[in-house]
Amino acid sequence: MATILIIDDEKDMRELLRLYLEPEGFTCIEAEDGEAGLAEFNRRHVDLILLDIMMPKLDGYRFCMHVRERSQVPIIFLTARSDEWDRVYGLKIGADDYIVKPFSPNEVVARVHAVLRRTKGIDATSQYEAGPISIDEKARKVKVHGKPIVLTLKEFELLVLFVKHRGQVFTREQLLDRVWGIHYVGSTRTVDTHIKTLRIKLGEAGQLIQTVWGVGYKFDETI
Repeated sequence: MATILIIDDEKDMRELLRLYLEPEGFTCIEAEDGEAGLAEFNRRHVDLILLDIMMPKLDGYRFCMHVRERSQVPIIFLTARSDEWDRVYGLKIGADDYIVKPFSPNEVVARVHAVLRRTKGIDATSQYEAGPISIDEKARKVKVHGKPIVLTLKEFELLVLFVKHRGQVFTREQLLDRVWGIHYVGSTRTVDTHIKTLRIKLGEAGQLIQTVWGVGYKFDETI
């Protein structure tokens, strides 16, 4: 089963997460701050990281950026910071999900399963070209004008879905079902937040993801 690295400066929080994750078969590693977490990440195999933001020595944002320089291991932020700016920024720098405290431990476990399932589920061999965007789905790599960009798991899956179904309009609910899964419990604003960060990372090519007012989104490379 997968190994989960839990990084939080509150011991009670780490123990609570371990209490719910270990019965599901996960191996849990704990770290009390970003520096300790980075040390554990460097010396152990990790399949997913549960990461607090406000920590001493090295905060969650900087930890995430360090990891994203060399790894695409899934990262889920667990934090009391609930502002939209914090959520957008966390996703922009590479988080795969963002859960606001206080949360249900069962929801965290469900999201861990979902992220790991999607990570292991990318098995297509196709490559796609759409305007200046090049996608290697098997390698999970994206380039814009020949330059690599780093996307989170959900951003990547959204982009692949749009490119595979060019011109098709998707409602927010359909995108939630296709990318997050039919059992996802949360607001459709999650879709808006991820598309916002995806557009930012794509630069000028982000305008190919069009908002269809009152409905949802579509990918249009003819503009």
